[in-house]
Amino acid sequence: MKILNYLNLNQHPVQCSFRVDRTRQFSEIYHAHQGMELLFVHEGTIRVVVNRQIVDLTAGNLVVFRPFQLHRVIMRTEPGGAYIRTLLVFEPGELAERLEAFPSLRQFLQRLWKEPLQQQVFQNLPLARTVDKLEEYRQRMESAAQAELLEEQMLCLTDMLGHLKRHEEPELLLHRLPPPQGSAVAEQVMEWLEANFAEPFSLEQLAQAVHLTPSHVSAAFRQAVGSTITDYLTAVRVRQACLLLRTGDKSVEEIGQAVGLQNTSYFCQMFRKHVGLSPHRFRRSFQRTE
Repeated sequence: MKILNYLNLNQHPVQCSFRVDRTRQFSEIYHAHQGMELLFVHEGTIRVVVNRQIVDLTAGNLVVFRPFQLHRVIMRTEPGGAYIRTLLVFEPGELAERLEAFPSLRQFLQRLWKEPLQQQVFQNLPLARTVDKLEEYRQRMESAAQAELLEEQMLCLTDMLGHLKRHEEPELLLHRLPPPQGSAVAEQVMEWLEANFAEPFSLEQLAQAVHLTPSHVSAAFRQAVGSTITDYLTAVRVRQACLLLRTGDKSVEEIGQAVGLQNTSYFCQMFRKHVGLSPHRFRRSFQRTE
């Protein structure tokens, strides 16, 4: 299970994949990545686990994932159906610089990027119009000369940002979307793990906190999220370690301890397994490009 999907946006700050059929090539894992991601569903149904919430999305829905925000996408398409999606991944700081002349749009981007209560799921987008926009973006990017590609990508992202802003639902800033049936326990578990990942894990303590038996809480979590509690805890710890390696000056040993792993050798082994790089190489990769 590779948790960090490392996209090197330092060399080229935008990566897009339009209308990709993921039905037969789908991996349901927790992951995070450097840039901001816009995921639009063309066909199919998915369950998204993000920001300690669980939301079901279908055709015409879009979800925003923030940089290094842990998330999981679970395909729930009926047998014989297809899951087709578009991804727009970009470095938000690069786009923000280009929005200096559009202050309200720049503020909207800042909210999507950094505001904890900001709406991340857009379920009221007009399907046909949004699909037409994405197809236009695809054609413009494919026909752009290499020297003009980044400019074209930024123009398309600016237009999409305006599209989302026009369909923002202010009431969702303070009220969560209703969770799918049976997911309340899983959301409580994720909230507890996010608050306690730096401590040695105890299933008994977790079960006591949510007022269930250990076996019940494990089964309820797996049913709602499709993974074990340990998988989610590992993803939280790796995500936090990536943030500390990128933004702080703590030693690798100190970072391992900060995410609840006292054994430095085990921490390095786990990090390499899930990120694909050692903690030292991961840190150096950002030092070379920032």
